[in-house]
Amino acid sequence: MFTLAPLFGNGAVLARNKEIRVFGTAEDGAELRAVLADKTGGALAEAVCTAEDGRFLLWLAPQTTQIGCTLTVTDGTASVTSKDIAIGEVYFAGGQSNMELELQNADEGPELIGKHLDPDLRYFNVPKKPVWDDSAVEAERQSHWESIRPGYGKDMSAVAYFFAVKLRAKLGVPVGVIDCYWGGTSITCWMDEVALKRTAEGQRYMNEYAERAGDKTMEQYLKEEAAFGQYCVEWNQKADALRKEKPDITWPEINGIIGQMQWNPPVGPGAPYRPSGLCETMLKRVVPATLTGFLFYQGEEDSGRSSCYDELLVSAVKRWRELFMDEELPFLNVQLPMWISSEGVEDGGWGRFRHVQERAWKRLRNSGLAVTIDCGEFDNIHPTDKRTVGERLFEQALSVVYGEQGKESPRATGKHTVGNVLTVTLTAPVTARGEETLLEIAGQDGKFVRAEVTVDGDKLRLSSPEVPHPVAARYAHVNWGKVQLFGENGLPLAPFILE
Repeated sequence: MFTLAPLFGNGAVLARNKEIRVFGTAEDGAELRAVLADKTGGALAEAVCTAEDGRFLLWLAPQTTQIGCTLTVTDGTASVTSKDIAIGEVYFAGGQSNMELELQNADEGPELIGKHLDPDLRYFNVPKKPVWDDSAVEAERQSHWESIRPGYGKDMSAVAYFFAVKLRAKLGVPVGVIDCYWGGTSITCWMDEVALKRTAEGQRYMNEYAERAGDKTMEQYLKEEAAFGQYCVEWNQKADALRKEKPDITWPEINGIIGQMQWNPPVGPGAPYRPSGLCETMLKRVVPATLTGFLFYQGEEDSGRSSCYDELLVSAVKRWRELFMDEELPFLNVQLPMWISSEGVEDGGWGRFRHVQERAWKRLRNSGLAVTIDCGEFDNIHPTDKRTVGERLFEQALSVVYGEQGKESPRATGKHTVGNVLTVTLTAPVTARGEETLLEIAGQDGKFVRAEVTVDGDKLRLSSPEVPHPVAARYAHVNWGKVQLFGENGLPLAPFILE
């Protein structure tokens, strides 16, 4: 007997114009056959394979856009037919909590959930399981595709939803999103040991986590996890009660009354935050599906350890491309916005992290980086405006995936100094919406100070009485600040460091 992966069940979206990979489990030696048929029953493609190592993988020829198709897989004894199959664009949405934030919790979400009808916009939630056990097997068995219709879509990633809506409007083809994320996770959670061992930083993460976990048993871990979970439930109940009593109460006020939540999840063999864990129990459950592209929003968890993050991200993307059997798989990333907690110290950590994300973007071919520094909220690490983020990812897709000119943030391209003025050249003109405070310059001593700014179209002229001969400039090198410089297309100037 064989089992077809739920990703290919009723309502599935398969990627167009690429070989379609269909997989599942079967006894070694079993002969599997797949037939993809159009809505009239006519065969579009057929494939056969022999199961090995308990799995089968069928390759179907590339197809153009279709709806109302069927997919039948048989081993000669039993067969499974999936209906309402669509062929269009398929994106994998990964990351941590800001990608995880569901449509029901986003701005406009409840209203859209109540009325939006689009049967060709669909999503598949990969079950959130930190270990592969009987409950994970059952959760995967129950997983399925959903289409957007009134009353549905509440548990879809809001960022991915707004991205998909724009893509549907632009292309007019079915769009499917595979949601696969977990709040609070490091990039290393989504990298298998192969990817982690390719970098010294990945190996350090693995070794440090193993040291922290020690010889803790699963029983010990589960006991600690239950205690931590109860603490989180009680804290959230107190916070919800305060918000219900005082709707206008701020998070600093809540923290002042009940104390700030202590985010200290236990480590151990069952933790979702262990290196490579979720790569094995979640991401690899949909490998090697045929994808159009990859959407990613992650980094908050790694922002305090940013110096080698680009090494990790580049290694992760290269490995994902191997796993999904597509060396050119487009990778669209979100650059972190502004953020600082009410009790936080301005150490520039998030500013440094944004620049490391840019380094990774420049090293990765076929990749895009959506600038969102104007999308942050003070003391709220989870802004609920996800439309802006999703639509900026869409603009990246236009450029990277579809060969069109998407809207891009202006970027710095170079600098030169004449006397006491350093001039930065940009890719496009910008204007200031108020007094600019995020630009800094430094002399040979490397000490950055706030710059006085003259905006001249696609040039920024920077000076300071404290720096007689500036040689370096940087922009938005902070956790939190008011963004004032925008291009004519409404997008913010991208952070930069020119040294």
